[in-house]
Amino acid sequence: MASKRHLSLSKNRFDDLSFIAQQTHQMKYLESLDLSFNSIFLDKPCFWPIHITSLSLSNNNLGNKVFSFLSQYLQQIDLSKTGITALTQEDLFQFPMLTHLFLSFNSIKVIPTDLFPTLVSLYIDQNYITSVSRESLAGLPSLRTLKAGNNPFVCSCDSFWFINTLNKSLLPDWPLDYSCSTPPSVADLPMSEYRTSRMSCEAWLQAAVALPVMMLIVLALCSAFYACDGVWYTKMLWVWIRVKRRGQKQANLLNNTTFRYHSFISYSHQDSAWVESKLVPSLEGAGLSLCIHERDFVPGQWIVDNIINCVEASYKTLFVLSNHFVQSEWCNYELFFAQHRALDAQQDSLVFILLEPIPSNSLPKKFLKLRRLLMQQTYLEWPMDERKQQVFWVNLRSMLQVADNRILKDMALELTQSASLIPDDLVPLLT
Repeated sequence: MASKRHLSLSKNRFDDLSFIAQQTHQMKYLESLDLSFNSIFLDKPCFWPIHITSLSLSNNNLGNKVFSFLSQYLQQIDLSKTGITALTQEDLFQFPMLTHLFLSFNSIKVIPTDLFPTLVSLYIDQNYITSVSRESLAGLPSLRTLKAGNNPFVCSCDSFWFINTLNKSLLPDWPLDYSCSTPPSVADLPMSEYRTSRMSCEAWLQAAVALPVMMLIVLALCSAFYACDGVWYTKMLWVWIRVKRRGQKQANLLNNTTFRYHSFISYSHQDSAWVESKLVPSLEGAGLSLCIHERDFVPGQWIVDNIINCVEASYKTLFVLSNHFVQSEWCNYELFFAQHRALDAQQDSLVFILLEPIPSNSLPKKFLKLRRLLMQQTYLEWPMDERKQQVFWVNLRSMLQVADNRILKDMALELTQSASLIPDDLVPLLT
């Protein structure tokens, strides 16, 4: 007995592991001990000789604490069907020489990462493992055999690497003992037949594909937004909201308000020479009060606020239309607010002077409403003939002239009913 290298005490009734460990000290040449199918219990510390390198305790009810009762010199440990429910790094770090580990028929759910770099064989079949991850095996560079069949594998992205990338020569039981347990749609399907795309499982690949697609979509939306003058319409929406909010606060002030100006003049800066030399002298010389942005805008106030206030303070808004006008964004603002005010007041408060012919195909998209307005309303064309210019001035003055204070007051009452806006600092037009 003392010269034996392999000793099998399997299928007996041995129960005291501490006693057995003590007795093996007398067997100087013993290397392998089989204690499977006994009634081993763990209650006292075990002191093993250094010459025992292989131990089998399979089919004994030992539990997770069994590792602390084993020799640190073991190279092969068989703990199959011993009631182990969890495996940790700490359990195995006390066996620096371990190369073969058998844990079949237990209740282990997870293979921990960085098990042991010297491990050559790992049998972990017939447990409750649902997936074998890349990280779990990354810490086993020496692994040559992995038996992991007959586990309840989840066939999803968690198993994508195991099915598609892992070297199957490591698996002696592949593919026979590997099948999907969940989801129900693929239950009992052999894992070798399960198919899923790398795209659906690799987050970095999804991001690599999705990012350029998202950038293209955003670029297309931005291009469409810009092509359809989205910036301008967004500004208009924001200012329209401001106008409505101001209107709710100030509409009740119109009952006692009259207009400051007969007309607000909207024109392009490039047409200012005609406005200053022709239009203003002719109308103000006839007693009309005009609001001109270069002269009457309040210094330091936001331009849009100045436009709103001047349009609302004027009985009419006079537009000097030209090719320069339709290219001006500020002129477009003024047209927008004047039209909005006219709709609110249900009053024809817009007057158009066509300073020069404007080809319809030259109108920017944002001025398409102007084309409809010119088709619906009468407008005055500036004639080059001096005799016709006299008629032009008469017609224009008649369109802007207000008979008396009462007419302006009635207009203010109509605006009140429509909840339009008038600034706080309006003063009577006529006294």
